[in-house]
Amino acid sequence: MTDKREVLQKFQKDYQKYWKVELFDKKGFTRKKCVKCGKFFWTLDPERKVCPEPSCQGYQFIGNPTKKKFDYVETWEAIEKFFVKNNHTSLRRYPVVASWRPDLYFTVASIIDFQRVENGRVVFELPANPLIIPQVCLRFNDLPNVGVTGRHATCFVMIGQHALANEEGYWKDRCIELDFELLRKVFRIPEEEIVFLEEAWIGYGAFGTSLEYFVRGLELGNAVFTQFLGDLNKYEEMENKVIDMGAGLGRFNWLTQGTPTAYDCNFGPVVSKLMKATGVVYEKELMTKYGKLSGGLDFTEVYNLMKAKEEIAKKLKLSLKDLERKLEPIQAIYAIADHVKTLVFAISDGALPSNVAGGYNLRVILRRALSFIDKFKWDLKLMEVANWHIDYLKKMFPELKEHKEEIEKILEVEEKRYKKTKLRVSKIVSDLAGRKISEDDLVKLYESEGITPEQLGIEVTPEFYKRITEKHMKAKPVKKEILVDVTGLPETQSLFYRRIYNFKAKVLKISGNYVILDQTAFYPKSGGQDCDLGEIEGFPVVSVNKVGSVIVHEVPGHQLKEGRLVSGRVDKERREILTKHHDAIHIINGAARKILGNHIHQYGSEKTVDKARIDITHYEALSEKEIEAIENLANEIVEKDLPIKKFFMDRSKAEKKYGFGIYQGGYVPSREIRIVEIPGVDVEACGGTHGNSTGEVGFITIVKSKRIADGLVRIEIKAGDVALRYLEEKEKILRKVARKLKVKEEEVPDAIKALFERWKKLRKELRKLKKK
Repeated sequence: MTDKREVLQKFQKDYQKYWKVELFDKKGFTRKKCVKCGKFFWTLDPERKVCPEPSCQGYQFIGNPTKKKFDYVETWEAIEKFFVKNNHTSLRRYPVVASWRPDLYFTVASIIDFQRVENGRVVFELPANPLIIPQVCLRFNDLPNVGVTGRHATCFVMIGQHALANEEGYWKDRCIELDFELLRKVFRIPEEEIVFLEEAWIGYGAFGTSLEYFVRGLELGNAVFTQFLGDLNKYEEMENKVIDMGAGLGRFNWLTQGTPTAYDCNFGPVVSKLMKATGVVYEKELMTKYGKLSGGLDFTEVYNLMKAKEEIAKKLKLSLKDLERKLEPIQAIYAIADHVKTLVFAISDGALPSNVAGGYNLRVILRRALSFIDKFKWDLKLMEVANWHIDYLKKMFPELKEHKEEIEKILEVEEKRYKKTKLRVSKIVSDLAGRKISEDDLVKLYESEGITPEQLGIEVTPEFYKRITEKHMKAKPVKKEILVDVTGLPETQSLFYRRIYNFKAKVLKISGNYVILDQTAFYPKSGGQDCDLGEIEGFPVVSVNKVGSVIVHEVPGHQLKEGRLVSGRVDKERREILTKHHDAIHIINGAARKILGNHIHQYGSEKTVDKARIDITHYEALSEKEIEAIENLANEIVEKDLPIKKFFMDRSKAEKKYGFGIYQGGYVPSREIRIVEIPGVDVEACGGTHGNSTGEVGFITIVKSKRIADGLVRIEIKAGDVALRYLEEKEKILRKVARKLKVKEEEVPDAIKALFERWKKLRKELRKLKKK
């Protein structure tokens, strides 16, 4: 596996080819090696001996702002204006939930917006070339640093400056020229203060060199030149090389204001409102000194966290106890501001705090924020902080206001759950009194009980939160069983979308019971929909699956021969039931979103001939009232007989037109995707079989609903004739019960209630007799 050091060692042997750009010659930059860390950098200062890393140079901008100051939103407006003037297309942010990437839960960098995975490799699809985007990113691997170092965050805006190296876009020289002009002309930075550091970047199957640019010890951006596919052992140059320049919006804002920490200026008025609400005293002189000292630290890299704090306290001429007493409330406020901002964006984009997948990390930060509030006994509600963020950011991200009610409801539910755990916490604390608690114990306590170390009053090493968040950053790949080797076989021509049930085809390959044809009307098990059954040449087909682009039929006991022309017949009645159930799931999904909110997302589904089910993301079990409302709306959609449109579309155009909600059933790894649209109800990328209108589905009934996991609710349904037969059976049972109880059918509920009360009374009397 390639790492950055390997790339640097290899390419620095020919540094002029990989890092030197026209600007360096034009302006007279010289290449130097840092006397402290050994890194190579480019500078206009002939006297400079150290690289611009804060650990080597220190923060020189704190208390020393630039001549021109910008607030957070103004900073973006200035940067956007500059790049648009230089022929870049400005795009709106993509969601923080990366549903277009099967390997990620969250958008961790701006370039992720334009990456798609095909055949295990990343391909780049830029909707404009070149472009600029204010991408909100979520990262959870630096939790111990958030609020402490002055610069780490779980939520930040990455300014994405992206281009393909072709006639429309540009490559290294123009990229660095633009970034240099931005610093000089927009932010009025003296050019001798701008320093470039040689670096490398390793991505998902691709890598390249990069130039990080610093001003006064603060890294502002990293211009990555994605140039190679593979790794150092075996790589090739990309046909379309990519400029992946990511800059921190908050870093630019911080540089212009020179505040002690980035938190003081990146959240607008939120921090000052928190200070006022909690009564925390902010000592600016102390924070300025602390900011300069802590800026070079990364507590995930400091072996002994306590030792690092002691060294800072010593330099500030304070005892460790006094330093912690003064800093901890302020650092808690910074962390709360950051964590709530993350939750606002995540919930707005359809994610939920939970113990499932990426929602796990959202719950970690939510409970961490609440534990700070508890620790300092502050009268503070998370929604209050969320409203401050929404109000401040409405000019830049107006969509946040649209989801205010959802955010409030979800935060309210989560706060109630947290309070319930507090009773368990107090008991656990007393049980653990005097015992040494290992980090493994703390991980178990969090994962099983939802208890954070802060609730126990325990200071953890930086590795703790890294352990519990990193495994929930990336999605686990689903391994598919390979039934038969299909190497060298052409893609199977599918006939099932044309509603063909009888067909002829040529046998291409036979492997035991498995038969592969050149074309087929049999729908393979896919997207939760069960496969078609039927027969080939009179031999029963018992299962149909897809291996890559080849459809494989399981035909036990067949006597077929390769090269032979055969007849196939699909069980039409079965197909029609499966089709109605699939249509019904789309209808239910759309209805649930309208009734419950935008956070509803399909987590999984199954469509069989007996019933269908959909698992949706939701923060609590559905009430009878909600189930009834979803069922009623679903049947209204059926009665309207809306068209069910089915068509193929270029993936990037579909994403642009419909958004990333089309990936309800999971990401589709192809350039052209099949869209299934019920206008005003639901739009999905879906490969299943579907009818022509909602009226064809027939009556839909919700059989049952239950909360199957934290943050997941399952809805089971039946549709069409299957639903009617189910209701007829229910009616027969109701009549039978009514006869047994000797009451009318409408009186059954009251009769059962009376019977139940009588049973409880008799049970009590029986217990009394047993005691005697």
